[in-house]
Amino acid sequence: MLFVLNRSNSVCNRYLAEMRDIDVQQDRMRFRRNQERIGEVLAYEISKELLYTEAEVQTPLGTAQVNLPAEHPVLCTILRAGLPLHQGFMNVFDRSPSGFVTAYRKVNKNGTFIIKIEHISAPDLQGRTLILCDTMLATGQSVVQVCKEIMGQYELADLHIAAVIASSEGVEHVRANLPMAKLWIGAIDEEMTTRSYIVPGLGDAGDLSFGEKI
Repeated sequence: MLFVLNRSNSVCNRYLAEMRDIDVQQDRMRFRRNQERIGEVLAYEISKELLYTEAEVQTPLGTAQVNLPAEHPVLCTILRAGLPLHQGFMNVFDRSPSGFVTAYRKVNKNGTFIIKIEHISAPDLQGRTLILCDTMLATGQSVVQVCKEIMGQYELADLHIAAVIASSEGVEHVRANLPMAKLWIGAIDEEMTTRSYIVPGLGDAGDLSFGEKI
């Protein structure tokens, strides 16, 4: 399953446009907030795919029949760029526990890189629905490696992967290596640079959110 937010017209197109805009990007708070907004919308879309159970709610005037989520999915993000997107998901799934992954590209002298996972901090994921969110899905290697590490320890009930911007290559890599995953993307770009940055993309999401790293 692949859901792409900008394939239909909505106000989210403005959030995406502002995130890409080199002038608007100078406002770091707005850049983070737009990620958060997109996270909220993607979380809402994912919520339609979850299981629900019938329940009753007592109002001051009577009893209302409602359908409530049967579970609270576990939210997980890769530090640090994914934090604003993760916040958007937490705003919607406000009863969900969270997990955090420390992973980065270890670049070799010839320009190639490997994904180094240093730490995964998460609740018990056995039989749970996992939503992994990361702002940029470039090669897809980080997401695939993190998910395989988790799935090596736990049997997930369902897996959702969310990103603001993805490359078409990254999407295909995830779909080939994580066939159970459902992908929720803000927009898909066709190209990447030799350093695996998405084109036109938006630049380094972590730096734009939190400042340049050394």
